[in-house]
Amino acid sequence: MAQTGAARPTASGTRRFGGANGPQPVSVQAARQQDIRVSVNAIGSILASNTAVVHAQVSGPLLSLHFQEGQQVRAGQLIAEIDPRPFQASLSQAEGGLARDKAQLDNARIDLARYRDLLAKDAIAKQQIDTQEALVRQLEGTMKADQGTVDSARLQLSYTRVSAPISGRVGLKQVDLGNIVQTGDVNGLVSITQTRPIALVFAVPAAHVPLISTRLRSKQALRVEAWSRDGTRQLAIGRVASIDNAIDSSTDTIKVKALFGNIDDALFPNQSVSVRLQLDTLSQVLAVPSAAVLRGAQGFYLYAVNADNSVSTRVVKPGAVDGDWMVVEGALKAGEKVVIDGVDRLRDGAKVEVIAADPRQRAGASAVAGRRGERKGEGSGPSPASAASAARAASMPGAPAASAANAAPSERSNWMDRVPPEVAEKLKAMSPEDRRAWLQKRRAEKEKAEQGGAPGKPSN
Repeated sequence: MAQTGAARPTASGTRRFGGANGPQPVSVQAARQQDIRVSVNAIGSILASNTAVVHAQVSGPLLSLHFQEGQQVRAGQLIAEIDPRPFQASLSQAEGGLARDKAQLDNARIDLARYRDLLAKDAIAKQQIDTQEALVRQLEGTMKADQGTVDSARLQLSYTRVSAPISGRVGLKQVDLGNIVQTGDVNGLVSITQTRPIALVFAVPAAHVPLISTRLRSKQALRVEAWSRDGTRQLAIGRVASIDNAIDSSTDTIKVKALFGNIDDALFPNQSVSVRLQLDTLSQVLAVPSAAVLRGAQGFYLYAVNADNSVSTRVVKPGAVDGDWMVVEGALKAGEKVVIDGVDRLRDGAKVEVIAADPRQRAGASAVAGRRGERKGEGSGPSPASAASAARAASMPGAPAASAANAAPSERSNWMDRVPPEVAEKLKAMSPEDRRAWLQKRRAEKEKAEQGGAPGKPSN
């Protein structure tokens, strides 16, 4: 018995989705002329410009800390105080010894002047003058030693006020108030990292060295973007500062250092980030969405949509990629529409039906939402199964007018709008092979029901 309106097998023995010769739903986007950035992607590590571990230079009880963990400090800023009393006592003792020896020196110099007057009157022997001069020189040496002791004691006293050696961000404190700090403590009091500016080190292929070197010699800024590891969030923008002096022969790469202002402290030392180094900008070149470019036996190609809604294969040569856009060279012009979704079943010359790339903007989306609202209320009209059967019958070649008339009122040319929403969602989640098997099963049930004279029960 002839099966009017049933889908016919194709030459390969399978049934085409939406009918034997029905147009394939595809999403398109126009090729265009635009600027494309030539970039290199890499993984890099953040390094502090300078790092200092602050150690106590004298031992004693820690009296106070003058910083908050994580704050920015300036070079020379007071950050801690150690008990100064023992060092004040040592300074006073050294100053006392200096004063005593100074008084002795002053007295010896007075005696020397007196002896010289007596020698001029030939009242004393020359030997006594020589002895007094030696005593004066001896006391002068003692004075210098005492002065050194005083200076050393004063320096030790100054060490009780611990200052930041560099500007930067302080870390977590390593010692609590009241503890005895020692000069040999491994962890010190706190660490300071200079993060403004902060450095980023990453490796790029050695083939880019000539271009990078030329740009650096000509004082042209090379833009560097730091992104989160998943590539979803831009952290900071900087510039290349220098490159290494040798290429790593094991990886054929060279290390590049970039600097970032890091005013917002978005970057931290030892942080791993994704790096995007912009080497050049191609001005007004032909570009298409990267999703449109395919690779096959003939090389790289894409599908262009013609005026009669057929597609033709265009062999292209891919170039630089900037985000979702790729530079191409070939038989393609700006403004031509290329297929970006739905290419899995296309062939040269196939008919297509253009649908929106965003499912929410596709024809029939509002009708689907309306049907969902009807099912939430009391509801009336055809059941999902009968609506799906009517939609399938109307879409098949040679279907009688009665079948088309009985189709659901919200029917659209898009095949997704011809089935209930819950079935459409299930079909969207299927692979092409599973989708074909599901359709074949539904059609077989329909044919069996028509032959047996009883309505078939659809399978979801």
